[in-house]
Amino acid sequence: MSAIDMAIDEWIRRIRNEYRENPGLRLTGPEAVRFWGLEPRTCNAILTELVATGFLRRAGGDMFVRAAGD
Repeated sequence: MSAIDMAIDEWIRRIRNEYRENPGLRLTGPEAVRFWGLEPRTCNAILTELVATGFLRRAGGDMFVRAAGD
């Protein structure tokens, strides 16, 4: 696993924890970029992965919220 993959895995863990600790957290993509201080492309890839794995879902078209079943 490369250093970049490890860094992304760490960000995925951090973002999952943030959503777990703040159940009402609702962020757009640009808000997430600012909130976590990530590069937009990296943040989008992470959010897309969290949606694909069912941890997050899209609400209202552009908000990322925690999926109900998780």
